[in-house]
Amino acid sequence: MSKHLALRSGNPALQSSTFRNHLSKSQIGRMTLSGTVNKTAFSLVLVIISAGYSWGNPAMHGLSIPAAIIGFVLALVTVFKPKLGYVTVPVYAIAQGVFLGVISMVFNQQYPGIVVQAVFLTFGTLGSLLLAYMSGLIRATENFKLGLFAATGGIFFLYLINFVMGFFGSNIGIITSSNTTGILFSGFVVVIAALNLVLDFDFIEEGAEMGAPKYMEWYGAFGLLVTLIWLYLEILRLLAKLYDRR
Repeated sequence: MSKHLALRSGNPALQSSTFRNHLSKSQIGRMTLSGTVNKTAFSLVLVIISAGYSWGNPAMHGLSIPAAIIGFVLALVTVFKPKLGYVTVPVYAIAQGVFLGVISMVFNQQYPGIVVQAVFLTFGTLGSLLLAYMSGLIRATENFKLGLFAATGGIFFLYLINFVMGFFGSNIGIITSSNTTGILFSGFVVVIAALNLVLDFDFIEEGAEMGAPKYMEWYGAFGLLVTLIWLYLEILRLLAKLYDRR
């Protein structure tokens, strides 16, 4: 349970400065852990429902890219206008669900059963790390945060370069390759994504301790949702590489 104010999170949506800028001046309507958990669960249900609908509805398949763009825009709005989280986060969850449903369908067509495995691994990782965090087995120390922040930033930068190279018909082999190096890289990214959940737990707890206002519960739920979606996609990518090696 961190008492520091100047902390860093690998998740850009969850920074202690964010909570500090929105401290509640009243004891009424403060952010709570239970409130954040409820809003996170509600957001996840929206993701699952919209993903299931887009998976089974061919008419939705052409909306995956627009949904991803809408999700990105809503993410930016949420970051800069957290008071609107009660609107932007649920809609973000629905938009991301549409995108994930189509992506998952494509993966499952190529690798039957891969989506079920990825979903169970994602939620299993969430539950395991939450239990480890609550029991004190994993502590979000300052060095832990700094190292994870650097690793997450490095991965983002590498993915950004790969995205730009894609416009020129090229890519970074370690990201797309199914060889041993590519699999080890994907495994590393999955670990980094998973450990970001620990930082998310820590920052949400800190927000509640610092007296952040009630609307920041939506912001905390948003941060967790971002990490979980990233983790799911990376697990999907890793499993696909392992399938290719069979």
